[in-house]
Amino acid sequence: MKFSILITSYNKGQYIEKCIQSCLKQDEKNYEILIFDNHSEDNSDLIFSKYANSIELFKRKKISNYSAMNQIDLLIKAFEVSKGDIICLLDGDDYFFPNKLNEVKKYFLKNQSVDILFDKPFIKNFDSLNRFHIKKKIQKNIWPQTIPTSSISLRREFMQKCINEKLFENYYNLEIDFRLNVFSQNINNNYKIIDLGITVYRQIDNSIMSNIKKFSKKWWLKRNEAHEFMRNLYSKNQLIYKNKFDFYFTSKISKFLSRHDN
Repeated sequence: MKFSILITSYNKGQYIEKCIQSCLKQDEKNYEILIFDNHSEDNSDLIFSKYANSIELFKRKKISNYSAMNQIDLLIKAFEVSKGDIICLLDGDDYFFPNKLNEVKKYFLKNQSVDILFDKPFIKNFDSLNRFHIKKKIQKNIWPQTIPTSSISLRREFMQKCINEKLFENYYNLEIDFRLNVFSQNINNNYKIIDLGITVYRQIDNSIMSNIKKFSKKWWLKRNEAHEFMRNLYSKNQLIYKNKFDFYFTSKISKFLSRHDN
């Protein structure tokens, strides 16, 4: 079983060395490290050159004004050149603990019916580390709480299936972790969430999520996209999307805000 660690990066020079080192320190040694970078303008290239013999580096121009779509584009291109049986996604500002690949390997070998694995990460905020907790949703018919990108490991065949089914197209504000969480948990039911703490997810000021304030115009528009994504995904799989009230309410607010400034 070979692992492909797919790292996406843009101006993550402050964190990318820790990210790379965490991959190189893995107990499991059958892996490749592929970094796809959106032509960073900070000190990232100096760090990449330092590890040139240990990583495969690819440069790719941004394809969109939307961060989520640039991230998805990089990961798909990385997947296309990867060779691993198991794909581990990793943001350039996050990192793995040394036992990450070993634990993922053990679980996939014992559970052949599971196609995608989510591990509950540690949340790093400055110098503090806190465990990620899954909150109980008041609305049972809405999307699941999103477990971050760097805590997602999946079989190669399942990643290809997601691409073939155009899971990553359109809906420009929706990150890849949201799409994979929804598809695997609400539609395919081929997932497992493990409580091992083998990934560290950083909360930083310039992340995709940190730029959206709750109840802002962007928040409502993104929420509306999430509903549209869910509704269309359910319909495509001959299922009924039951969250009609929230969808209708969000749609009305989004249309109103689109015609007015905040």
